[in-house]
Amino acid sequence: MIAVYYYLILFKNSKLKHILIIDDEDKLRGLLARIISAEGFEVSQANDLKSGFRKLQSSDIDVVLCDVKLPDGNGVDFVSKVKESFPLIEIALLTAFGKIADGVQAMKNGAFDYIVKGDDNDKIIPMLYKALEKAELQKKVMQLERRISDKFSFEAIVGNSKVLAQTILLAKKVAPSDSSVLLTGETGTGKEVFAQAIHENSSRKNKSFVALNCSAFSREILESELFGYKAGAFTGANKDKKGFLEEADAGTLFLDEIGEMPMELQAKMLRVLETSEYIPVGGTVAKKSDFRLIAATNRDLKTESENHRFRSDLYFRLNIFEIHLPPLRERKKDISGLANLFLAKAGLKLNRSGLQLSPEFIEKLEGYHWPGNIRELKNIVERAAILSDGNIIQPQDLPIELQHPIASNSGTISAFSMSGIEKLHIQKVLNYTHGNKAKAARLLEIGIATLYRKVEEFGI
Repeated sequence: MIAVYYYLILFKNSKLKHILIIDDEDKLRGLLARIISAEGFEVSQANDLKSGFRKLQSSDIDVVLCDVKLPDGNGVDFVSKVKESFPLIEIALLTAFGKIADGVQAMKNGAFDYIVKGDDNDKIIPMLYKALEKAELQKKVMQLERRISDKFSFEAIVGNSKVLAQTILLAKKVAPSDSSVLLTGETGTGKEVFAQAIHENSSRKNKSFVALNCSAFSREILESELFGYKAGAFTGANKDKKGFLEEADAGTLFLDEIGEMPMELQAKMLRVLETSEYIPVGGTVAKKSDFRLIAATNRDLKTESENHRFRSDLYFRLNIFEIHLPPLRERKKDISGLANLFLAKAGLKLNRSGLQLSPEFIEKLEGYHWPGNIRELKNIVERAAILSDGNIIQPQDLPIELQHPIASNSGTISAFSMSGIEKLHIQKVLNYTHGNKAKAARLLEIGIATLYRKVEEFGI
């Protein structure tokens, strides 16, 4: 009774659950229907598999209770048909004569349970609640997967500018193939978002998308993260560890900032791309990985290879299909939409509803040159939401370089005084450190006392 009470609590606030009973014994089917209805469920009945399947097609059924032997077929085989057409529906089999072979085959076919009539009657209601719980969980997982898929779809990329539309068109064309893709563009232009969208629109979308930033690790750590390692390969390697190549098998490997990959690893990566084979650090046996590679860089790899700072053979292997992501300053029409999206997300994070961007605020955003691109826009909008006293975000909530965009985006630095340039630079660093003066002083490579003096001098 405790278990039943738990499940009653679990489902009391959800929509009425629908149970289908398929049995050719009218009295038993009617008795089961009354018992299950008394639990507060909607119940449908069918006396054979054909009519039962029609009810599945026409009604929103959650769980099926089905007899094994029916006039028009076998319930064990029916399980496969149900799971193939309605994978989220759970089906339990009822039989007058329990056979181990039937029970094993039923479970292989996807049945939730296999119950003997008479002997296991007291198990039916608890089993029913457990089956409903599993069905609910599967629906939530499916909804989550759908939201993830929607989040990383090309339709989720915000913007209507012509240059962005052309970029998306290229990505859509290459997505269904298995070709390597090289995403180029400045930092903060959304290269990982595009990589995710390409993966989600490929035949590998149900497999792993594994992302690794090549600039975030030393050569030794990057190698072990990429290739994995065997126990004892180095101090602290107490057990075998899978690398990103193995994790990406049958899926997509995204190597961000590949231009930062050390030359020694570039040679090893080239061999992997040519043979699909690699050897873990400390290992002697080659492994295989069937992955699709998407790489990204903010460097000009062609120039880097000409200057012998990047392997030319790896560059040509990567550059099968290059997609250049435009900087935000070339998509001014998209700034308003992006800013409103980031404001909505900031409102959820800050638990503040009704936030809006004033026309003057949008105008300031559109007049800025965005060296940090979309990432910078996101941070600035969130910062403005935090600083704003009301629901309407105003220009005074912006950093100083956006409040005076003429000075910050003209590109003719010589037209300004050195003190003006110094003030703007200090303000930018303080914005980056969220006002932490000690950290800002370290980044500026000046003493903390000097920084305080300049802050007071410039009125920052």
